[in-house]
Amino acid sequence: MKIYLSLLRRNPGYVRLWLAQSVSLLGDWFNTIALSALVTSLTDGSGPAISALLLARFLPPLLAAPFVGVVADRFDRRRILILSDVLRVGTVLLFLLVDTPEELWLLYLLTVFQFSLSALFEPARSALLPSLVSREDLVTANVLGSITWSVMLAAGAALGGLVAGLFGVPTALLIDALTFLLSALLIISIRVPPHRPEIIAPEKRPTDEGSFREGWQYVRAHPATAATLLVKAGGNIGSVDALMIIYATQIFILGENGSGSLGLLYAFFGVGAVLGPLLAGRFHDGSIRPMRRWIVAAYALITVGWLLFGVAGMLVVAGGALLVKAMGSSIYWTYSSAILQKTVPDRYLGRIFAFDLAGFQAATVVSVLITGWLTAEATVEQVRWIVVGTGLLSLAPLLLWALALRWLNETAAPVAAPPALPEAAD
Repeated sequence: MKIYLSLLRRNPGYVRLWLAQSVSLLGDWFNTIALSALVTSLTDGSGPAISALLLARFLPPLLAAPFVGVVADRFDRRRILILSDVLRVGTVLLFLLVDTPEELWLLYLLTVFQFSLSALFEPARSALLPSLVSREDLVTANVLGSITWSVMLAAGAALGGLVAGLFGVPTALLIDALTFLLSALLIISIRVPPHRPEIIAPEKRPTDEGSFREGWQYVRAHPATAATLLVKAGGNIGSVDALMIIYATQIFILGENGSGSLGLLYAFFGVGAVLGPLLAGRFHDGSIRPMRRWIVAAYALITVGWLLFGVAGMLVVAGGALLVKAMGSSIYWTYSSAILQKTVPDRYLGRIFAFDLAGFQAATVVSVLITGWLTAEATVEQVRWIVVGTGLLSLAPLLLWALALRWLNETAAPVAAPPALPEAAD
């Protein structure tokens, strides 16, 4: 705990970004529970309808990847975050107009727009982080961010399920809109230290500096970076969100339309995501090689979690399985992000994190489509076999990353430390 308190004391700009992330994530989980319950109630728990909601959330970041990374590297990242938050306030409020099956198209359209804005927000936030903390603090800052995501998942999912169940979907959506507004106000107060630009002679600067093509050329020239960009995609085989919704609304039903059981399952997932990087962080010093080794352990936890989820006969066992899977997911997410921030020059970070998010979203979209198709007419027993099959498929990235470790350590060139950051203004 001391290391995180020290990080917060020494980096006031990061504190504001962290608080903005916290309140925004809390609202996100209110939104997730509310919209999942709304779609379920309007469609009688249709598997394709649930999959369509997930596609509307995950497809925009994939399609927007060529553009959002360039925007994050060419424009003021802080202003991008503020604009994204303000526009999401209005978008979330428009969800209040949806209350009949005939209006589901509007819900899907608004979801696409909301997550297009999120696709702009996330690469900009990840790229801004190294400007607010020193290189030595990057792993700690990423772990804290991952823990925050997890705590907000556990708290937000549980509270979102409770609020949606007791007070209805509109109340949950109003809370979500308020969190985006508060996030924007916090980011407005951040003062970003000025960058020390890389010294490149004008005649040697590429003509396409800041372009998508230049970012792609960087990835092609750095195979270790390219491999790291596949980590999040590899860990995202199978749609855990779709299967959690099915388990909550059709197998372990608590609360209105299963909103209570869905909130509990997400809460278990959030607790596991907190524990993962906290426990793993005790066994390494934050350098690149041990973080790569821990990605192997993360993939192993994911496989175990899927298999346990498939055979779970009680809600608490299903929650425990999700806890194990979430430990692995949180570890690989945290460490792959920290590796990129430590090894990629600042002027490429927006595009690199856009590629990173696009790979994750591509795997998500494929998983949602396949899961929706497989579960459309499936019985409860067939759904369980689908989960077990997903666990067996998750062995593939585990084996590939384990085999690639030696090659990665030999291929990656030493990375020079960036210039020291000036003191952050309060």
